[in-house]
Amino acid sequence: MALDTTALNRQMTHFDGHDEIWLFGYGSLIWKVDFAYLERRPASIHGWSRRFWQGSHDHRGTPEAPGRVATLVRDPGAVCHGMAYRITPEVLAPLDVREKNGYLREVVALHFTDSDSAEGLIYLATEDNAAFLGDAPLDAIAAQIARAHGPSGANRDYLLNLAEALRALRVEDSHVFALARRLA
Repeated sequence: MALDTTALNRQMTHFDGHDEIWLFGYGSLIWKVDFAYLERRPASIHGWSRRFWQGSHDHRGTPEAPGRVATLVRDPGAVCHGMAYRITPEVLAPLDVREKNGYLREVVALHFTDSDSAEGLIYLATEDNAAFLGDAPLDAIAAQIARAHGPSGANRDYLLNLAEALRALRVEDSHVFALARRLA
């Protein structure tokens, strides 16, 4: 798969004709909300775990020294908590650019804290994208995050802001918090 996934995401037609769409944020979309939304609600998705296995060549690192940002990996029985946003379809175009470094839109079932559910979108970076870095020892991931810096700032800030946002949601994420402790 190409590194820039913007064109691929714009071909996704699942929500064509909808006036609004739910979008689930599990990484920077929790704490860096630079898009318009109609509603924001804590939510979760089942069968996924958040991992710092995706390379960031365009925001939190460079092509020569990529940072590491969150993606999701299939994990039966796991629950990934985050934030859902009800958005209009027009919001997707700038989000496709923001998430272009290997992320593709994927349809998922969202579960809200009040037992409601809805179909929504995630941006998912799978192991077949050119920026995928994969698993590594936590100390190695933390060291890479500590060193990386890109046009959107220090990679360390991305991780620490995500950890803070998850604490504010009262969500436990052992992977994120273990990495944050190593950078503290």
